[in-house]
Amino acid sequence: MQDLKSEYIYCSIAGNIEKQIISGVLKMGDKLPSVRLISRENGASISTILQAYYVLESKGLIEARPQSGYYVTHCSRLLPSMPSTSQPNNNSRDNDIDSIIARVYAEMGGSDNLIFSLGVPSRDLLPTAKLSKAITQAVRELDDCGTGYEPVAGNKRLRRQIARHSYTWGGNLTEDDIVTTAGCMNALANCMVSLASKGDTIAVESPVYFGILQLAKSLGLNILELPTNARTGIEIEALEKELQNNKIKLCLLVSNFSNPLGSCMPDEHKKKVVDLMEFYNVPLIEDDLYGDVYFGSHRPKSCKSFDESGNVLWCSSFSKTLAPGYRVGWVAPGKFKDQIIKTKLFHNITSTTITQEAIGSFLENGRYENHLRKMRHTLHANCLNFLRTISEHFPEGTKVSRPQGGFILWVELPHSVNTMELYELALRHKISIGPGRMFTSKQQYNNCLRLSFGMDWNDTVRSGLEKLGFLAKTLV
Repeated sequence: MQDLKSEYIYCSIAGNIEKQIISGVLKMGDKLPSVRLISRENGASISTILQAYYVLESKGLIEARPQSGYYVTHCSRLLPSMPSTSQPNNNSRDNDIDSIIARVYAEMGGSDNLIFSLGVPSRDLLPTAKLSKAITQAVRELDDCGTGYEPVAGNKRLRRQIARHSYTWGGNLTEDDIVTTAGCMNALANCMVSLASKGDTIAVESPVYFGILQLAKSLGLNILELPTNARTGIEIEALEKELQNNKIKLCLLVSNFSNPLGSCMPDEHKKKVVDLMEFYNVPLIEDDLYGDVYFGSHRPKSCKSFDESGNVLWCSSFSKTLAPGYRVGWVAPGKFKDQIIKTKLFHNITSTTITQEAIGSFLENGRYENHLRKMRHTLHANCLNFLRTISEHFPEGTKVSRPQGGFILWVELPHSVNTMELYELALRHKISIGPGRMFTSKQQYNNCLRLSFGMDWNDTVRSGLEKLGFLAKTLV
């Protein structure tokens, strides 16, 4: 109990100081109060205060100077500007993203490459040892050692824990509201197959995760990309205009910390979108894959939080937080549950028993939240370190998203820089990036790129990012 109290104290102290730094109350170069003074004022031990300062130091917000104390090193006004709201050109020439994606992913197998292009967390951030124990426990406890079929809806233990966890964002779900899938993409696919037919139009953000584009294209769907703000997500006015024109069959939004833009829709925007979709009787597929990886004090709500009619199909998985290879995802399909169950039965019959049981056990024992707290801290520190390094080493005029969660940055370089050329150039230096053209169905975002900060920050990562900035400057 004492450890939990100590953790709360140092997190609270670190959080308060961080807010003062980010807001500019504490400015770059300011000296922080001494450890002893903070200790006395808060009635906490010196080791607790040092832990708080360590948290701030790991985020690049402060630094220790020998024989002098701790000083602020962060200045918000020196960080790059945010990208402008996207203005996708849906009338432009189609973009051959398949060949680009194949090219990028073909090079990712090189073990000595520095992978900024991979949208998954580093294995160092995952609780692999504890998951291994959970797998062993699952095999031991399951009556058939995991060889039998689960119900079509999925493992009951897992569904119960997903429903329980939904209370963190006001989900108010039960286990009967959940259908498990083989990862989030499988959940999205089941939704699209169930609710759309060839020739229908699906509205998405722009830029958007290339997997969504490939999936929609493979199903013969038309893709309508909508203007999107790097901070607040989809532009609601643009969405409403298209709904009024009766062009949209489905809408798919990444509501929290979108990939690749990093935007998070404010609660009032989520409610407005849910109300609009209900009014026009258009289903909303919500990809909430990154919602648990927030940097603030609480998890953001989902669109599903405001869904009273069952029109929102809430999709997610544990691929970005626990185990990408386990392929454990789900959908809360609302009023479309019967159609989703039917599609899953036709395409998959059921989901993998052992991995579902293992993750259900992991969540049941409270280990998930402990793991997430550590992961969020590391990723938030990484994000700030990436932003600072980009501001110092990338070309003048570079704009970067400022996500409050997830582990993806969207970088907008000067228009003279072609990021496909930068990709080829960086690869010669064993650095892999995600060119912007991967994240659109049209010919646009040629000067943009996606970077993942889902790895431990170290000298190799720092020097690789500095090198990438130098190479970008040679193309200006």
